Amino acid sequence: MAERGPLLYERIIDYLLDELRRGALSPGARVPSEMELAERFEVSRITSKKALELLRQAGVVHRIRGKGSFVAAELPDLDALTVSPARAAAVEGERVPGAIAMIYPDASEAYGLELLCAVEERCAERGINLVIKRTRGSQEEEEKAIGSMVDAGLAEGLIVFPVHGEYYNAGLLRIILDGYPLVLVDRYLAGIQVCAVHTDNVAAARALTERLLDQGHRHIAFVSPPPENTSSIEERLEGFRAAFVARGQSLDHTHQLTDLSSTLPGAFTPDNVQADVERIHAFQARRPEVTAFVVCEYNLARVMGRAVSGAEPRPLIACFDSPLDPVSGPGFLHVRQDQREMGRQAVDLLLAQMRGEPVPRRTIVPFSIVEPETS
Repeated sequence: MAERGPLLYERIIDYLLDELRRGALSPGARVPSEMELAERFEVSRITSKKALELLRQAGVVHRIRGKGSFVAAELPDLDALTVSPARAAAVEGERVPGAIAMIYPDASEAYGLELLCAVEERCAERGINLVIKRTRGSQEEEEKAIGSMVDAGLAEGLIVFPVHGEYYNAGLLRIILDGYPLVLVDRYLAGIQVCAVHTDNVAAARALTERLLDQGHRHIAFVSPPPENTSSIEERLEGFRAAFVARGQSLDHTHQLTDLSSTLPGAFTPDNVQADVERIHAFQARRPEVTAFVVCEYNLARVMGRAVSGAEPRPLIACFDSPLDPVSGPGFLHVRQDQREMGRQAVDLLLAQMRGEPVPRRTIVPFSIVEPETS
């Protein structure tokens, strides 16, 4: 078994001890602050704080409230000094994070509620308080929630379910650059290095589309809100296309209806639903050969079901997610994401960051294809 490399807080400790051994720091000298160390090593302030606390316990530094950390007047034998895993574990054992926060757009039985429950249950297992902030799909509310949690010190780490949007939230980008402990769930930010837990949307959409192809459908349409800058929708469209390429079948790019808006945050009104129904009717008139639809999410599949209710023959609808209880709504052939695993992983990865441990940028959770309930 290969030896592990130094943990993030251990790198900071080794650096400061080396500075002392070579005389760059001497007794009474000011030690770089938590922020300075966090920026130098590209870690969170919680990681640099842990390193300084361990050095304080070892008698290497002392801390003066409001002024910072300073090298102790009388140092232990630096050549013999080690910060043992037991001492580090003791620090963790003495202190459980006061609270972490989950910021999410909304939750329903179809998707989100199980994820939220899993996060809460994992926090309860770890003895951690969970603060929940619902943004109702608003980027402005998301930014306010992040600011209130971080700037006011109400949470020591964040789990964020990013809202659908055309641009990245400035508050989210700020805490990523600051190295604040953060895990994204359900989606990731393209081009941004941050820990994220989500489904392999390309593979899931491809598997769902292939199930329809296996059933003999040749003209299949993809249905969604505008996919731009929402990684989950972009990847589901990519997976839809990949299913045809893998079978050597031509893909008619006109079989895409990606301008529906009624299920976007704040837009689920009778007028908007009716407008989407009319768009679907117009699409069917243009593309009567389509016999099946791959819909990016459950609520939009319900709108689709309303729109095609009078069609003969009625096209098949497949989608992502569906209530576990079929009484809660119509059943569709669907991708079931493992929301509980997503929630558990998110909490565990966040706590690992807060301990100063390296974490993967992307963690993929499993999915399954579920046939609709038949009466």
